[in-house]
Amino acid sequence: MNLAEKYFQTVKGQVDAVASSQMAPIETASSWFAEAMNAGGLVYIFGTGHSHILAEELFYRAGGLARVVPMLHPPLMLHESASTSTQAERDPNVVGELLKQYPMTGGDVLVVASNSGRNACPIELAMVAKERSVRTIAVLNSEHSAKWDSRHPSGKRLGDVVDLVIDNCGVEGDACILLPGSGLSVGATSTVTGCVIMQMIACRVAEMLDASGSQPELYQSSNADNDQRNAAIIASHKQTNPHL
Repeated sequence: MNLAEKYFQTVKGQVDAVASSQMAPIETASSWFAEAMNAGGLVYIFGTGHSHILAEELFYRAGGLARVVPMLHPPLMLHESASTSTQAERDPNVVGELLKQYPMTGGDVLVVASNSGRNACPIELAMVAKERSVRTIAVLNSEHSAKWDSRHPSGKRLGDVVDLVIDNCGVEGDACILLPGSGLSVGATSTVTGCVIMQMIACRVAEMLDASGSQPELYQSSNADNDQRNAAIIASHKQTNPHL
């Protein structure tokens, strides 16, 4: 088995682990999403570095839920300066800037994706959100988080401060395939498993909304002649979502 095949088998194993161990928190997260959306609330999704990909995963794509707002703050992403983003995610003061653009309130839901669960900015955001009576969910790597100290002044990790934790079932360090003779690993998995988790939630939320008699607002592929449908959704949510 070469390393490409080994990576594929490892990812399959992690996805299977998510399915066998994380269905209860995924169900809870889905019910919180559906409850917020039925009440006119929003679901904010946040991540720093590569974890911001999970914020974009459910936003404005085929099957995407209209009431999802990604929190996309350029200094915390990678496209302007990857090294700067590493420093920014360790700074709890960045949260003040975030909340100017994303004024979450009670009844909303916040998902914080952080593979390590140790950086100050994601932890601070979750703590402030809870003070605002926002339900908070972490998608993280429990194995990695348990082995490394928090970078937040409180000494708490992300899993300590949120209402609900979903484990992406990854390995310490994220990269899962050891390169023989080098002591180095290749093949990160947190994006793969994280996106699977987010899409599982989206599917269950749509099912819950439909069962409650509230037809879910779902974007459809803009490359399959759905422009008119999507335009109507955009017009309806443009005031509450700065990225539309």
